[in-house]
Amino acid sequence: MNSARKYSLAAGLFYLLTFVSIPTLALYRSVRAPNFVVSGGPDGPVILGILLEMIVALAGIGTAVALYPIVRRQGEARAVGFIASRTLEAATIAAVAALPIAVWEFSLGVYLTFWSFKASPIIAGL
Repeated sequence: MNSARKYSLAAGLFYLLTFVSIPTLALYRSVRAPNFVVSGGPDGPVILGILLEMIVALAGIGTAVALYPIVRRQGEARAVGFIASRTLEAATIAAVAALPIAVWEFSLGVYLTFWSFKASPIIAGL
């Protein structure tokens, strides 16, 4: 197996890895519920969805890095531009994936503040 074939195989595997984000729309269903911020909803699907989004972001960069030697034959500026565009895409995915984290943290804070936060006996006695 020559080196071009190895690079292409690695890039293909990274591209297949980007498909792990397909179920995230269903995983974020609890975040879109009207009472998610003011009630204790399930956090597991949200965390799993965010983890899958981070894998997609890293796989996107991996595709560009794996294809760099192949694309460099067409021009080094094109190859670096491809890596830069995939890195920008990964940064955008990471920023958008941070939104459910923010909603989850906010809902946890609201829930603890208003419904389930109980002062410890030490602080309550002061």
